[in-house]
Amino acid sequence: MSDQTTGDKFPIARDDRNGPASGIRTSDTTTDGIRIQVKSLYLADRSSPREGQFYFAYTIRISNVGVETAQLLTRHWIITDAEGEVQEVRGEGVVGKQPVLEPGMNFEYTSYCPLKTNVGTMHGSYTMARSDGQLFDATIAPFTLAVPNALN
Repeated sequence: MSDQTTGDKFPIARDDRNGPASGIRTSDTTTDGIRIQVKSLYLADRSSPREGQFYFAYTIRISNVGVETAQLLTRHWIITDAEGEVQEVRGEGVVGKQPVLEPGMNFEYTSYCPLKTNVGTMHGSYTMARSDGQLFDATIAPFTLAVPNALN
């Protein structure tokens, strides 16, 4: 697991080498000046398909593209597998942190998601607080978790 606050560009997988056949999936959305970019990847070396265990890594970059400072307080995930089983995950911060993002700053971290099926989706939100105390939810757009070549 890793996290960092940087100014580097987030690597978006768009070419044939990193397209759907490789298992890399992406999403990108902005809410009230908070941009959330996601990249997910199937982890074949940690998975046991015969036992119904499929592991995926996802890297999230949260960027403040607005004009006001914001702090990430909580997370809410909705994870759905190919059989329609839904799990909700709520908690404080991300990877043990509640980053404060001034305008132009970003925070990046990688985490993991196990599924019982070879395909699933994740989406959710981060509850953010402005420096004046105003709360808002920054949307995490849906993204796919899929074994390479599992989807056409």
